[in-house]
Amino acid sequence: MMTDIEIAQSVQMKPITEIAKTAGIDDKYLEQYGNYKAKVDLSLLKESDRKEGKLILVTAITPTPAGEGKTTTTIGLADGMRRIGKNVMVALREPSLGPVFGVKGGAAGGGYAQVVPMEDINLHFTGDFHAIGAANNLLAAMLDNHIYQGNSLNIDPRRITWKRCVDMNDRQLRFVTDGLGGRVNGVPREDGYDITVASEIMAVLCLATSITDLKERLSRIIVGYTYDEKPVTAGELKAAGAMTALLKDALKPNLVQTLEGTPALVHGGPFANIAHGCNSVMATKLAMKLGDYAVTEAGFGADLGAEKFLDIKCRYAGLKPDAVVIVATIRALKMHGGLAKTELGTENLEALEKGIPNLLRHVSNIKNVYKLPSVVAVNRFPTDTDAEVELIIEKCKELGVNVVLSNVWAEGGKGGEELAKEVVALCEQPNDFTFSYDLDCSIEEKIEAVVKKVYGGDGITVLPAAKKQIATLVANGYEGLPICVAKTQYSFSDDATKLGAPDNFTVTIKNVKVSAGAGFIVVLTGDIMTMPGLPKVPAAEKIDVDENGRISGLF
Repeated sequence: MMTDIEIAQSVQMKPITEIAKTAGIDDKYLEQYGNYKAKVDLSLLKESDRKEGKLILVTAITPTPAGEGKTTTTIGLADGMRRIGKNVMVALREPSLGPVFGVKGGAAGGGYAQVVPMEDINLHFTGDFHAIGAANNLLAAMLDNHIYQGNSLNIDPRRITWKRCVDMNDRQLRFVTDGLGGRVNGVPREDGYDITVASEIMAVLCLATSITDLKERLSRIIVGYTYDEKPVTAGELKAAGAMTALLKDALKPNLVQTLEGTPALVHGGPFANIAHGCNSVMATKLAMKLGDYAVTEAGFGADLGAEKFLDIKCRYAGLKPDAVVIVATIRALKMHGGLAKTELGTENLEALEKGIPNLLRHVSNIKNVYKLPSVVAVNRFPTDTDAEVELIIEKCKELGVNVVLSNVWAEGGKGGEELAKEVVALCEQPNDFTFSYDLDCSIEEKIEAVVKKVYGGDGITVLPAAKKQIATLVANGYEGLPICVAKTQYSFSDDATKLGAPDNFTVTIKNVKVSAGAGFIVVLTGDIMTMPGLPKVPAAEKIDVDENGRISGLF
């Protein structure tokens, strides 16, 4: 069996100019990066008079080590829609280098449903993440320099919240002490690194709607607090202009193609357990402007990615989704039902029945909380039995939601045609899209709404430190922002071991901080890692390149 990279390399890509033509992008808006990738100038959005197409969100059940295939389904669905004659664009996130070399793998799809050139997309691509890292670290350098040069803003070095970043899984950098070695080498302090995708600048870039908006958001970023506890911003450090200069090209969406030649915009990639986990607003809007249908995805399960896509991104960007696809695998649902990963290959209706409530809660949330039409896409594996498939269809029918088998990994767009037909039909249904909370609720009420309505919990426990932080945010005028809950992706609850659809639980709120540039309040519920480490055997060990520059081992 061929690996993902072998499949990707076996397909002859079309020149990016041809893909642009398919998407209706005039040459004057195209900035080529070689023959197979390009950036699209933002002026196209202003100058195009096409009305926006329908918006389709692809989300999934709560992730398990068995895998769900959300990106693969997103790509295969777009190819399937094109095969049935629809004008469609796909909008995805860019992969982070850290997980590519770690354990998770890339984010360019899999099998015969991939975006290409997959090696480029998974590695440096067009340099967006490097630009974000440079802007992040320029701000850190200007902050420490300000303190060294006399500290006229009265910044307390013990209350600096801004970290440096690097796009690599490097646990050694989580906690560092810097500024050592005498007076000329800076002011000694405790510091640390985040992975680039966890930087607030990533979230800012993905929510910005223009260069002006980007600059304004960057200037609002809080980097620390003064000795009398007042916030200090990037704007006060006079850093926003230079940061924007570093990011001006990174703000432009990247155009690539699927294996079947469907135009794809791949842009931005904030983590979904600590940020909002969606590709950029600019890419989504451009996809809707260019296609009659735009297919996009949000990270992790629907309780994280979809909740944030709907409550944060759609709210800020004025987007209204037309349909939602919830991806599941029978293997993953059996894990939610208590089976070990080694036991997933044999039929087990009892374990599946125990795991299905996880899927049903996600389906119910999309239908009853957000009032959106949805379909369940079951990624079929050879080991899945007809009886297992039948059980899922039956349970979803009780909620009035259809189930479609998807075989895009093995068959590409052909394996996604049935799903495509169902999604096109859903897009014609009227919907009463609504958010899970109103912005004028208190911070605690917003958190409680998400916990009760979306997670299925009983309520929240706010620790004393978090209560104090909430009071400070209210005093500083941040109460009206949406919330971005940082919690484990492996459970509806804040306890990763509670699989399936747990109930009778409360969520403990440990810390609450503002991402003032991104425009949301981050609510930390557990030990959320903003700098991952590498596993015992990193994926990097298998990656190689031959004398002709051909890469191997990249999945």
